[in-house]
Amino acid sequence: MVIVLVLSLFDWELLSAPEFVGLDNYHRLAADGETWHSLGVTAGYVLLCIPLQTVLALALAMLLNQRMKGVRLYRSLFVIPWMATPIVLALIWNWIFDPRDGALNSALALVGITGPDWLSDPDWALPAVALVSVWQHTGYNMLFFLAGLQGIPQELRDAAATDGATAAQRFWRVTLPLLNPTMFFVTVTNLIGAFQVFDTVYAMTDGGPSGSTEVLNFRIFQTAFKEFDFGYAATLSALLFAVILLVTLAQVRFFGKRTTYDLS
Repeated sequence: MVIVLVLSLFDWELLSAPEFVGLDNYHRLAADGETWHSLGVTAGYVLLCIPLQTVLALALAMLLNQRMKGVRLYRSLFVIPWMATPIVLALIWNWIFDPRDGALNSALALVGITGPDWLSDPDWALPAVALVSVWQHTGYNMLFFLAGLQGIPQELRDAAATDGATAAQRFWRVTLPLLNPTMFFVTVTNLIGAFQVFDTVYAMTDGGPSGSTEVLNFRIFQTAFKEFDFGYAATLSALLFAVILLVTLAQVRFFGKRTTYDLS
């Protein structure tokens, strides 16, 4: 990170010696509307991904924490998407989202709904890319919630039930508070990963249509490796680092007051 911060003070197109320009790149950043647009797209992507995949992962963990036949097989099946590379996932989902022959629009047609051109419509492209991330990471996050649930002593739930607490009350007042360490880990790691999304966007939409999926990491890539403006790309990287740091510190502050690690 120190090297990135130093490089952000230079103008460097790779072929000649770097030229020191001081804070010029940061002045340029302040007036760069495309970058702030990319930051807004990134924030939208994070908001689409994190709440949905966290809730789904917790719901799956609650379901698969029950005694049922074949539960180990179900747990394994939900983790398989996480094991696939983002490029392979993008190719599969490009076919699913195909407006004419794709599986999704074909399924919608069966119930009389005409699906949109998911990856070419500026209104649908970002939700479509976010859906792929949710599909890929939900099963992986489920494993952490499953471990967290199995670490909660059954006696606590039994005591709450004996006191007359309903299933919903036991979840909100016993299970969920004791899952805060797991929730903290899952949300922090997922937020960092979501802010750094690149490969799925690159393979599915190439930042389009009309910049609707041009996340900040994709803009950094374009600035560095298509425009060969490495000094300014370093400035954009510093901006992304600062945003992730601020969001992570806010999470530490939020969960720090609500997390209990000692159940004795």
